[in-house]
Amino acid sequence: MIKNDDDRVVFFDVDGTLLDTSDFAETARKAAIGLMVDNGLPLDKDEAYGVLKTIIREKGSNYGKHFNVLTQVVLGHEDPMLVALGMITYHNVKMALLRPFPETIDTLIYLKSQGYRLAVISNGITIKQWEKLVRLNIHSFFDEVITSEEVGKNKPNRLIYDVALRKMKGNPEKSLMIGNKFKEDALGAVNAGMGAILVNSDITEDDRDYIKREKLDITVVDNIGDVKTIL
Repeated sequence: MIKNDDDRVVFFDVDGTLLDTSDFAETARKAAIGLMVDNGLPLDKDEAYGVLKTIIREKGSNYGKHFNVLTQVVLGHEDPMLVALGMITYHNVKMALLRPFPETIDTLIYLKSQGYRLAVISNGITIKQWEKLVRLNIHSFFDEVITSEEVGKNKPNRLIYDVALRKMKGNPEKSLMIGNKFKEDALGAVNAGMGAILVNSDITEDDRDYIKREKLDITVVDNIGDVKTIL
């Protein structure tokens, strides 16, 4: 898939690809809601969590003031103390649960030893994605983190891939994207002229048939450790 040249770049998605984020956000949000209710938010915990989920759907998961809106909706005004309780609890619980997949670090070490340059392409907020990498002590593997916040477009829009390739001075024909989402990561990369590897993916049989029918440069593997058998 990639030849041994200096301008080859491997781009990674973060959540669900490098990091095991299964259920961590829900657990952190419920912990935050519990503390807010215990400290005066006048709903029971299930009701409050339902309101929060509605706000997240409307505002998007990367919106930074879900708890501010929650207090506005419930109380008619922001409550700074409750907002602070929610934010700090959510942040602390989420980061405590954050962990890489078992073979993530070994795979990153292998790729660096083979001379690949590594970067991140993520739909998210730049500082938050760097924070995850730093907290897990894998930030030094990556030269750049390119995000939708920075570019102004989400994956699978081609612009975010083009910007990433320019930043890394990568040749698309010798570079690829590793992610867990078929449309955002795999098809987005292919449309930008790169290959792709899908890991930990819930790809459907229709998607697999589409890859074969269109002869797309997309490889599907079970976990990130399998990348070492391909590159």
